[in-house]
Formats: sequence, C-alpha cells, structure tokens
Amino acid sequence: MHDAPPVVRTVISTPDAPAAIGPYSQGIVVSGGRTLYTAGQIPLDPQTMQIVEGDVRVQAERVMHNLAAILRAAGMDFTNVVRCGIFLKDMKDFAAVNEVYGRHFGELRPARSTVAVATLPKDVLVEIDAIAVG
Repeated sequence: MHDAPPVVRTVISTPDAPAAIGPYSQGIVVSGGRTLYTAGQIPLDPQTMQIVEGDVRVQAERVMHNLAAILRAAGMDFTNVVRCGIFLKDMKDFAAVNEVYGRHFGELRPARSTVAVATLPKDVLVEIDAIAVG
C-alpha cells in the first residue's frame, strides 16, 4: 500500500458570515486551495449572531448571503459551487427556498440534495451547505 500525501487543510474564517456556534469552521479549503467545503449555514446575522426575523424566504436569503461571504473569503463565488445540501424544517417551503436559491445561482446550477429534517439548529427553517472548486 502506498503512503498517501497528507491532506492540507486551510481554515476559512470571515466576519461577514456568522461565527461558528460549535466545534467547527465556517469553511475548509483542502488540497492546494482548489476545493472548499462550507459548514451548513443557518440564517444568523453575522453582526448580531441572532436569527433573522421573517419567513423562510427571508431566512433563505440570509443563508445565501452567509454562503456568499464564505465563498468570497476563499476567493470564490457561486459560480464555483458544484454541490449543495439543503435542509428544510418543512418540505412545504421547497418552492420558496428554490426561488431564493435559484436567483443566486442563475443558470450555473450545482448538483443538490434537499431533505426535510425534524429540527435544525436554533429551530430555524432552512440550512444550506456547499462544496466549491476553485
């Protein structure tokens, strides 16, 4: 068996996205700065660390802004995203979240999974994570 080269990890951290609320990083870039894995983003305002008030559209918009900030901190944007995971409190919100999500991605749509879950951190309505390649 051959020895694999060590995985080089660079932590991505920006004040323009919410600080981690647990033992994780906002994002990790691996293997020479080409692939970014973001933590799941919930609708926390990075300035106040409070959940934004409003319906699922308002929450999804904040989530997308948080993801954009992490992408920027890694020198990327939504055109670099190749996969997302969307977690919804209620699958009835699927169309509303799709509308917000679609505006941010335009025609360059990444692969994606969307699932409904029993609960999300801080009882939010939506969480989204992303994988991007630079």
